[in-house]
Amino acid sequence: MSAVRVTILADNCAAGRATRGEHGLSMHLAFGDRRILFDTGQGMVIADNARALGLDLAQVDTIVFSHGHYDHTGGLPAVMSVAREPIDIYLHPAALEPKYHVTSSGARPIGIPEAAAALRLPNSRLRLASEPVEIAPGIRTTGQIPRDPASPPPGETYHLDPCGEMADPLLDDQSLFFDTPGGLVVLLGCAHAGLVAILEHIRQLTGNRPLHAVIGGMHLGSATPDQLEALNVYLRQLSPALLVPLHCTGARACASLWTAFPEACCAGGVGVFFDFDLSAPSEAI
Repeated sequence: MSAVRVTILADNCAAGRATRGEHGLSMHLAFGDRRILFDTGQGMVIADNARALGLDLAQVDTIVFSHGHYDHTGGLPAVMSVAREPIDIYLHPAALEPKYHVTSSGARPIGIPEAAAALRLPNSRLRLASEPVEIAPGIRTTGQIPRDPASPPPGETYHLDPCGEMADPLLDDQSLFFDTPGGLVVLLGCAHAGLVAILEHIRQLTGNRPLHAVIGGMHLGSATPDQLEALNVYLRQLSPALLVPLHCTGARACASLWTAFPEACCAGGVGVFFDFDLSAPSEAI
């Protein structure tokens, strides 16, 4: 049985000595001789944090982007600049679209920044996919999360144009997951597709395997008390052993999760790591 270590490399908060936080997210997965990054944060701290944590970015062989926002993709140039071998980069085709945060104060570009140039480097092997992909034995992307056509876009301030006329449905949102003897471990970027939709999609892909852990950004900052309680009711049915809300989850949502799941919730932050035994690859997908 193989083991995978998941280390938080970039997050809004820092928990490790000599590490720094930023508004962004990156997780480092060590699995046998494989080194995988799930997102790369904004790019301001990933190199220094990796050095402080004893993680060699030059060994990274695979990068998976959860979606095409700057706070998850901006660290790509820092990784590519030290790469010893070509790196496979997985992302949804829609992640490459222009993206804007439009409010009454104006429009702010939030898509892939100068990192886009790094995608075209000779040592970048771009893997565009909207379907689930096995990036390493037993470790998979969700691909595009099914949406209800009648539902509104995930965020009214997210758009594909600076005029705010074309809402961004954020179809590029995807997560990583793998199976363990205790159940599924799910790694979230921002969960723009909705945490319930993501988990239901993964359960469908895996034949309703039990849920063991959820780690990552849950994008619940604007959730109402009723919505938070409905989420808690749903999660109680799945009984996860570990919940680690990061990045964009929101203070009220974190408080709600900690209150509802005091034994399962664990503080995150840069430098925190988790070890999991990886089940043998299945034929679920």
